Amino acid sequence: MKKQPEKPIQIIGVPLDLGASRRGTDGGLSAVRIAGLREQLRHLGYQVLQDIDIPVPSQESRPVNTISEMRFRGEILQVCQDLATVTQDALAKGGIPLVVGGDHSIAMGSISGIADYYQQQNKDLGLIWFDAHADMNIPGISPSGNVHGMPLAHLLGYGDKAFTGILSQNTKIKPENVVLVGVRDIDSKEKELIKQSGINVYSMRDIDELGMSRVSDEIIEIVTKNTAGFHISFDVDGCDPEVMPGSGTLVPGGVSYREAHLLLEKCAETQQMTSMDLVELNPFLDRGNVSAERAVSLVLSAFGLTVI
Repeated sequence: MKKQPEKPIQIIGVPLDLGASRRGTDGGLSAVRIAGLREQLRHLGYQVLQDIDIPVPSQESRPVNTISEMRFRGEILQVCQDLATVTQDALAKGGIPLVVGGDHSIAMGSISGIADYYQQQNKDLGLIWFDAHADMNIPGISPSGNVHGMPLAHLLGYGDKAFTGILSQNTKIKPENVVLVGVRDIDSKEKELIKQSGINVYSMRDIDELGMSRVSDEIIEIVTKNTAGFHISFDVDGCDPEVMPGSGTLVPGGVSYREAHLLLEKCAETQQMTSMDLVELNPFLDRGNVSAERAVSLVLSAFGLTVI
């Protein structure tokens, strides 16, 4: 079923894989395009603006990184700064930013721009972080130094000041407006920071016990309370590997295909989604681009596709 959208979609491509250990997330953008993202959004009734791609350096063009606490720090920071400007501008022009990565470190850029746009209007942004991992590491406690394990912490104001201060020194997201959902793989130091931060967490056990329908309702209540709306940062590894085999950070026991659709369908019904990230898709680990095709289907649910 088509909806009657009011705002055009601005697809923003960020083919970054510097934040992860396993190579290949830079190909996620192409995989999603081949799966027909633009065409299917247009079929849904949206105006889709000309894509914008953020320039991203390759690992091969970079010198050997000597800062093990935050690998490729400078390169990722530049990408995030550029991305923040583009997402902010997309909102200012009346569009809906749909950011396609790339690894999850890009969320520090996309969400910084979106949050800053609303903060200039004295409004707060809600955030749904769909992920198998908490992404709450910071330099010094991260076991790997991989930046894609750090973005949520930085958006909450912890960690490297250059990343917490993208566009402005304001903390991007208030913890009471954040929900982490689908989590099932957390480092020990991350657990401490999660408890300290006060964010809302729905683990796979919560989904098992409560059911995705109730969890979705509770999540939406949290991210829409006293906010201008909410952003969805959707990491494909939040889904079970049987659903999304094309990711380098797979963790068994994840969200089912139908559960993910239900959450996103309920988000669409609110008509309060401001923007979305789609990250961590690795087509080199996929089976015939099935993960990209399913990811596109899930994005369509977030943008209002229904069965009837």
